[in-house]
Amino acid sequence: MPIILHCDLNNFYASVECVLNPALKNFPVAVAGSPRQRHGVVLAKNELAKKYGVKTGDVVWEARQKCPNLICLPPQFKKYQEYSKKVINIYARFTDKIESFGPDECWLDVTHSTKLFGDGKTIADNLRKIVEEETGLTISVGVSFNKYFAKLGSDLKKPNATTVISKENFKEKIFNLSADKLIFVGKKTYGKLNKLNIFTIGDLAHADPQLLQKHFGVIGPRMQCIANGEDNTAIESFNNNDEQKSVGNGLTALRDLTQKDEIVSSILVLSEKVAYRMRVIGVCGKTVHLTLKDSTLNSISHSTTLNFLTNTSLEIASSAVELFDKFWTNRLNLSIRAIRVAVSNLTKDSTLSQITFFEDKKREKLKKLNKTCDKIRDKYGYYSIRNANTIDKDFVNYFEADKDQNEIGTE
Repeated sequence: MPIILHCDLNNFYASVECVLNPALKNFPVAVAGSPRQRHGVVLAKNELAKKYGVKTGDVVWEARQKCPNLICLPPQFKKYQEYSKKVINIYARFTDKIESFGPDECWLDVTHSTKLFGDGKTIADNLRKIVEEETGLTISVGVSFNKYFAKLGSDLKKPNATTVISKENFKEKIFNLSADKLIFVGKKTYGKLNKLNIFTIGDLAHADPQLLQKHFGVIGPRMQCIANGEDNTAIESFNNNDEQKSVGNGLTALRDLTQKDEIVSSILVLSEKVAYRMRVIGVCGKTVHLTLKDSTLNSISHSTTLNFLTNTSLEIASSAVELFDKFWTNRLNLSIRAIRVAVSNLTKDSTLSQITFFEDKKREKLKKLNKTCDKIRDKYGYYSIRNANTIDKDFVNYFEADKDQNEIGTE
């Protein structure tokens, strides 16, 4: 039977700030996207701020109404990324099967690690101890036989706790919980379930399958299977390298994205990075890939093959946005957690194929613009110049777009 852990860094950004400045530990602290602006959004808060009712997603002025002495700090994404990597390296001592779900959450498949490190709970307790000793941060860990219940377990008891949901105890432990405790049941879905007199996980597990099919389509029976623990979704290996040659970048948003302009801004950030890296290694490509992972862990992927070679950010971004438009119109309630843009079908030939005379003149201007931007970035750093549409967004972690730096050549 699989043994899956879900490790969740407690109040991650705020906790890192308190590690960096221990004097903050005795004060309510929040990290906000734009703390100097009253419309900035709270990205994280520590336990003291949480006691005042401060929530992730609160606007700064709302948070300060709840907690007048709240200390609001601007995010230091580079530091958070450093700590995230430190913690993942600790996880990697126990297994190579690690799947990230943002900078602060990971699933670990420790099924084949038990002979070396003990059972799932023992591994979880050891991880909590090591993470705290080596980084000053704490994690909550869910231990279960599938990803969804492991995630639920890490949410049940915080901070710094281990919760085991087993084949033997899961009905007793979770069936009385509200159905929206499951990761794939959002507010809208929960409201629809309530109209069908389905309120708890147990209600969902025992509901009429035909009723669920009627109101939710193919997702209905899937939700019921997960509520009954009938899920075998595999953990994506930490060192998973596919054969397809490509250059790609992905990021996990700081919050779930529900608006089209937010997703487009993220696509622009990634497309710029992909194009820059392609130019650095001297390749062009013809096939653009876009992958979105929603808050229920489902991945949506599309690709398109152009009739010309490119390594310019505008052309890659335009193609990726067109791909996004295809499934945005068909999915009105998208809630996107992670986005990835990649280009494959690569060639070392840097000659961009001509389309028409007028198009070619336009592309020559784009090449000159890219070359100028590259010179500025090479001298002053990559983030010294950015697309205006991507600046000061409280949902984009620019530095996380660097995390695929070693994936050139594989997708």
